[in-house]
Amino acid sequence: MAEVEGEAKAKVKETQDDHETSTENAEDSNHDPHFEPIVSLPEQEVKTLEEDEEELFKMRAKLYRFASENDPPEWKERGTGDVKLLKHKEKGTIRLLMRRDKTLKICANHYIAPLMELKPNAGSDRAWVWNTHADFADEHPKPELLAIRFLNAENAQKFKAKVDECREEVKRTQEAANKAAQVAEELKELSVKDEKSTESSGE
Repeated sequence: MAEVEGEAKAKVKETQDDHETSTENAEDSNHDPHFEPIVSLPEQEVKTLEEDEEELFKMRAKLYRFASENDPPEWKERGTGDVKLLKHKEKGTIRLLMRRDKTLKICANHYIAPLMELKPNAGSDRAWVWNTHADFADEHPKPELLAIRFLNAENAQKFKAKVDECREEVKRTQEAANKAAQVAEELKELSVKDEKSTESSGE
């Protein structure tokens, strides 16, 4: 009888020990230590340099550049992401900007010029090729032959239509600026002539 009681007590003790251990484990798993950072980094406002621009167009595409420095020359993928057409609110200039997905690294950055003509790429109805005299993707401006491919022909046509519209707008802006400069030059010449005639009449 004493042996049976002893065994029963031992089993109860084991059960209690198991319960305490499982409770400790549960506490360990729920324990969430909080450590204060050694260095506090305040939030920094990152500027994209797009703050003064109005977004005229945005669409996902894949960009390529023609690597003429390679032997033999070949098309190389430059990145996939959103291609944008941005108009400066004060200057009226329009640029094409494209950043890579995730890294947001610039892969195309140049002004839209009236002579920038999109041509079909090897007969594809969803890709275009064009030349730019100064692309700033690598910070230093350099001429590039670029190609862009869209998901479908409809998207490609939307891009071309918007680029053509922007080219016309830039052309009108440049013509207006040239006329204004010409008028200013003529006014300057007139004022010089008036001054000379005043001086001669005074003599």
